[in-house]
Amino acid sequence: MSVQLPPLPPTPGDGYQPAGRSIADTIAEEHQRLLALARRLVAPGPNPAHGREILIAALSRHLSAEEQYLLPAVRQALDDADGPVGEVLAGDAALLMALRGLTDDRLAMVVQLVEAHVTAVDALVTRLCASATEEELIRLGNRLEIAEEAAPTRPHPGVPHTPPWNRIVEPAVAVVDKFRDAVTGRRTRLSELSEPPQG
Repeated sequence: MSVQLPPLPPTPGDGYQPAGRSIADTIAEEHQRLLALARRLVAPGPNPAHGREILIAALSRHLSAEEQYLLPAVRQALDDADGPVGEVLAGDAALLMALRGLTDDRLAMVVQLVEAHVTAVDALVTRLCASATEEELIRLGNRLEIAEEAAPTRPHPGVPHTPPWNRIVEPAVAVVDKFRDAVTGRRTRLSELSEPPQG
C-alpha cells in the first residue's frame, strides 16, 4: 500500500530503487548517538571536549529535519497521528527551550527530554515503516539528511515547527547560525568529538 508522502522529486519509473538510507535507519542511529552524548555529559568524570555545544547543535539540526519531513509523513500515512505528532512537537519545543543557554543544572532534564523524544519518535517510525514502501522510506531518508545540512545549529523555539513555514524559515535562520559558528570556531558535529558516541 502506497502512502501519500510530502512532495518528493519524481522517480524515473517502475523498478526504480533510490540510493541512500531509510529514514528509519538514519533516525535510529542519530537517536542512539544523541542519547549517548547527553548521558555522557551528566555522567561522573570529564566531559568530552566541546560536548555541550555539539549536543545543542546536533539536536537542533535533528529536531528541525524531523519536523520538516518525518512528522508530516507520519501525519499523512497514519489516520490517528495528529495526537502523537502533537505530543512530539510539544516535547521538541520543551527540549529546544531547555537547550537555550544550557547549563549543568539543566543537563539531567535534557537527558530526560531526549529519552522521551526517542521513545515517542521511535514508536511513530515503527508505524510509518509498516505503511510506507522501502522506496518511500529511502527517499524520505535522503530528504531528512538534506534538511539537516540546511538546519539551524542553535535552538530557535519561536520559529514555525510545521510545514510549509518551517521549510522556509529554518534554512534562513541557519545561515545566521552557521555564520556565527564560523566566526567563533564553534564545533557543531558529533564527528568532531574526541570520542564520538557510539550509542
